[in-house]
Amino acid sequence: METIDCNGSEDSSPIFYLVGIPSLPKSLFLPIFFVFLFLYLLILLGNVLILLAVVAEPSLHKPMYFFLINLSALDILFTTTTVPKMLSLLLLGDRFLSFPACFLQMYLFHSFSCSEAFILVVMAYDRYVAICHPLHYPVLMTPQTNATLAACAWLTALLLPIPTVVQTSHLAFDSTAHIYHCFCDHLAVVQASCSDTMPQTLMGFCIAKVVSFLPLLLVLLSYVHILASVLRISSREGRSKAFSTCSSHLLVVGTYYSSIAIAYVAYRADLPLDFHIMGNVVYAILTPVLNPLIYTLRNKDVKAAITRMPCL
Repeated sequence: METIDCNGSEDSSPIFYLVGIPSLPKSLFLPIFFVFLFLYLLILLGNVLILLAVVAEPSLHKPMYFFLINLSALDILFTTTTVPKMLSLLLLGDRFLSFPACFLQMYLFHSFSCSEAFILVVMAYDRYVAICHPLHYPVLMTPQTNATLAACAWLTALLLPIPTVVQTSHLAFDSTAHIYHCFCDHLAVVQASCSDTMPQTLMGFCIAKVVSFLPLLLVLLSYVHILASVLRISSREGRSKAFSTCSSHLLVVGTYYSSIAIAYVAYRADLPLDFHIMGNVVYAILTPVLNPLIYTLRNKDVKAAITRMPCL
């Protein structure tokens, strides 16, 4: 692919150099490598166990757990997009990415992030139907409907980042562009360009806000109806049981949007560059680490299915 360099001449595709966390001492590279490796293995192990348990256990063949395995698959894909390269950077000093590799990583990172937001909306809708319309639940949440909802969440998220990624790919870069990040995040790549970055930066923030806050609004709307329905239940035991079916999902939603808030504040606040980078790294790792823990520790059905697996 031919690109225009910062001198305005046609040149071969630039190479991207990941600076990482600029002020991080090299003496800390190895300890942080082992921390990230442990977290990545925990993400893989936890989510694979959930996938296997739900597939193998007939009692878990329900809409709620169908969406859960979508969430687990997303967590695996989301972290695999970025963490292996971060591990390679920390252990081997492997900082270079080709133009296609960098933009593919950027596209997948943002696509899978959007997919997770939409899957959380679908899971909230599932809880809304289960609690607010229990008699219609088997009719409304059929396997075909579940598959359609999940497919829409994946497809919408795969399409949304394409215009931004394509436009960013047409910016001018030096032959070796320095990215002040651990991976090819959109804003970090834009800032590495020598073009006018303001339009791309504004567009990136606008899209991020829409993708973040619209799903959050839909989740909150679902839970307003759920809360109103639960409060109409006369018995305390009935209310407690209804709330318990939502607790894991609420914790996952809280974790997801807390990590987004950390990343957003780190970018917008007047903080050193290292904090900006670490905010995004927390976003890339925190939710995928906690999701399987939340669903295995708080959901007795998933926990029981995992303990009954032959390999355990």
